[in-house]
Amino acid sequence: MRADVDDDGSIKTAIAGAVAVVNAVSLYVERGGRTFHSVHVEAAARVARHAREHGVERLVHVSGIGADAGSSSRYIHSRGQGEDAVRAAFPTATIVRPAVMFGPDDAFLTPIVNLLQRLPVFPMFGRGRTRLQPAHVEDVAQGIAHAVAAPEREQIYELAGPRVYTFENLLRTICAHLGVERMLVPLPFGLWRTLALPAEMLPSPPLTLNQVRLMEIDNVASPGRPDFTALGIEPRTLETALAQNK
Repeated sequence: MRADVDDDGSIKTAIAGAVAVVNAVSLYVERGGRTFHSVHVEAAARVARHAREHGVERLVHVSGIGADAGSSSRYIHSRGQGEDAVRAAFPTATIVRPAVMFGPDDAFLTPIVNLLQRLPVFPMFGRGRTRLQPAHVEDVAQGIAHAVAAPEREQIYELAGPRVYTFENLLRTICAHLGVERMLVPLPFGLWRTLALPAEMLPSPPLTLNQVRLMEIDNVASPGRPDFTALGIEPRTLETALAQNK
């Protein structure tokens, strides 16, 4: 069934008779009227409001680790505002914050693997010190399903993988699994931002300003937050996924 989060009638039709609703709609590149605020805040609140009005028992809102309404990043700011808007409309909603995700044909690991296979020199974001805790998309999906079915309702889950990498370590881990040696060259974030501006104008941008800004901050789970363990899931490692894709 197709549904449009910008259309009230479409949402009502999609959730009619549903016991649970999961909103996993997100935006990474703004185009015309589709902005971070319109998708992450306005549309999220619309889905939550209709879910409450239709008597939906469980609502899971998929956000992201690092969501912060006080952030100077418009993307991260909108994610934080969206969580607040969802809770205002549906007070018992569960927020799921995944770390950066990887999986078949993803937009994170797959492009990196392809580039490392072809390029003898690989440019890093900054000095490669940003910390990442990537999670497999299927583990996150299973976590969401478990959160829906859990008898006790946690307010927020942060779903991240079992290992924290610096970006440089992540690249070297991938190189080791590919059996290649590559020169990893630091590239200042200011230059990345300059490159991202014209790239965003392409139909399928290889780089966006939002991606650059996200790589400037650590993407790791907060200590003490309910995680995969609380949902009875043992998340798979990046190395396991790489070995399976050889």
